Amino acid sequence: MSAPVEREQYGPQARPSPFERGTDGPRVVLVGTDGTRTALRAAAYAAGLARRQGAGLVVVFVSSPAPYSGIMSGVVAGAVQQTHDELAAELRAECRRGAEELGLPVTFLCRRGDAYAELCRAADETRADLVVVGSSEQAGHRLVGSVATRLVRTGRWPVVVVP
Repeated sequence: MSAPVEREQYGPQARPSPFERGTDGPRVVLVGTDGTRTALRAAAYAAGLARRQGAGLVVVFVSSPAPYSGIMSGVVAGAVQQTHDELAAELRAECRRGAEELGLPVTFLCRRGDAYAELCRAADETRADLVVVGSSEQAGHRLVGSVATRLVRTGRWPVVVVP
């Protein structure tokens, strides 16, 4: 079960342009970010693509609880929540700044839960035409699969994985 979704919109309103054969591209580009290096590169790539295509950008920040979060003390859980809130605030400010600088319609979604499930849900809700994510830098994901690999295997949207 996921927590309530925070949704904020920045920049100009998306203006759908008339269909023109050979030039129609994505209208909604969704990017997942968690603040890591590869996720920030993915966000920059997605913003550039959305700007060039005249598309809207949806930035989804998913904070995944640690596997041991059920046994954390209140103090530790509070610190984890504070870290989540601070990172969300930084990403929110960056989205606002980018929307203004690029003249790009940006929607910022803040969610908690499983990154794969929340990105799928957000892509369906926003009717994303393309999903952009950063490649995982964790060694264990080579064995169990990363969020990017799972999104590609889902096969519901084109997925770009940025190294």
